[in-house]
Amino acid sequence: MVARGFTAAALSLGMIGCGMAADLDSKKPNVAEAAPMKEPSFFLFSDTQVSFRYQFPAAEPGVQIQRADGSFRNRDIPKYITNISHADAWAYGTNFFSLDILKSTSQDPAGTTNAPGGFAQYDSGATEAYGLYRGTLSLNALTGTKAFTVAGLIKDVSLSYGFDANTKNTAFGPKKRDVVGGLTFSVDVPAGFLNISAHAYKEWNRNGFNVGGDRDVSFDTVPEFEIVYNFPITFFPNLPLSLAGFNNIVTPKGKGIRDPFNYPGGYYPGTGVEFLSRTNLVLDVGKMVWNQPNKLDAFIGFQYWLNKFGNVDRTTFKGNEEKSFLAGIAFHIF
Repeated sequence: MVARGFTAAALSLGMIGCGMAADLDSKKPNVAEAAPMKEPSFFLFSDTQVSFRYQFPAAEPGVQIQRADGSFRNRDIPKYITNISHADAWAYGTNFFSLDILKSTSQDPAGTTNAPGGFAQYDSGATEAYGLYRGTLSLNALTGTKAFTVAGLIKDVSLSYGFDANTKNTAFGPKKRDVVGGLTFSVDVPAGFLNISAHAYKEWNRNGFNVGGDRDVSFDTVPEFEIVYNFPITFFPNLPLSLAGFNNIVTPKGKGIRDPFNYPGGYYPGTGVEFLSRTNLVLDVGKMVWNQPNKLDAFIGFQYWLNKFGNVDRTTFKGNEEKSFLAGIAFHIF
């Protein structure tokens, strides 16, 4: 599964688009003749991207190796990831959609629970699809006021909502579904953007190893927080660099997946605080090489994930802490 927060980061592109549109509107050049009228666009800003990134090494809960002394550690899993995303802004808010296709190497094997006698794993790496949607509605725009602006601190407050969904062809066979709803605060920063969201979070998932009635799991509704940012780096005037990233916190969501190996008798170990952070250094290659900004980006980054998907490390259950690097390119197609 891919990080919800990283894909949600592009949601703030819509807020940038609103600001850009306002700036452009206030700086129209004086011309001798009126230009032909164009049909106004519904969207103030729209951006669709295709990106490719390599992540090394990732980790997956329960994917582990045993040391010579009998202890366990997580198995390092390189991943090749293709992403298609779209962000837009309109008069009253923003929309963001992202789809990640994640291809693991053989360290994270594909598998099935439908094999005779239990489950089977294959030599080929697993493939996962992870989709996400986030939307916002500006309270300032909805009310036609500036009541939700705090000078020098908050530019706007928005209603925010969305969902995630995934599937992966492993023996565990996750089928994550979640919905979020709450408020997003757009912080007044000198350059770039900083958005802080507080949501109610509800998740459903499944455990393909369990063939009984407890295969599907419904977690508690809990608080979830997202911090998304993008700041230009001005130390190197000839390099169009920016620092983009996110932090996500999901508070403990109740019982976890049944673990008969560590806890006989069907005990469900509790989930822990899930913390996910990713920071990317982004270079606008199009602007640097062809003087065409927002066409082609290259990026490198680092990701840290504690208690991945809420799982906590136990004696024989590892892979719940991830420290990985990533590198990739992104094409803005329209």
